[in-house]
Amino acid sequence: MDDPPVRGTRSIADIYQKCNVAIVEPSSFKEAMRNEHWKKAMEAEIDMIHKNDTWDLMVRPDQKKVIGVKWVFRAKFNSDGSLNKHKARLVVKGYSQQFGIDFVETFAPVARLDTIKLLFALAAQKQ
Repeated sequence: MDDPPVRGTRSIADIYQKCNVAIVEPSSFKEAMRNEHWKKAMEAEIDMIHKNDTWDLMVRPDQKKVIGVKWVFRAKFNSDGSLNKHKARLVVKGYSQQFGIDFVETFAPVARLDTIKLLFALAAQKQ
């Protein structure tokens, strides 16, 4: 009979998965630019930004700080552990903004419908 896992331990499969992700995902923009798959992922992200009119490029006002951006790279895997796709996101470093100075509107993140259904199911189960 197998003993239950000790709290704070990980299975060997979890460790291998973490290692695979670390090997597959670039740690910097420079590293990502050396790989054709990541270049295509970044191009797809830029195309979606243009298609959705996500951002407006503005002339920097005098005496104002520019809000930086950074690339976030994620390798998406299938349930069997094989690589599904390369995903790149260009994100704004919003933590450097101040309400009323850098922005006046806030937007709530959107939850997926299956997540909302799960929360309702848990709430009904717990009464």
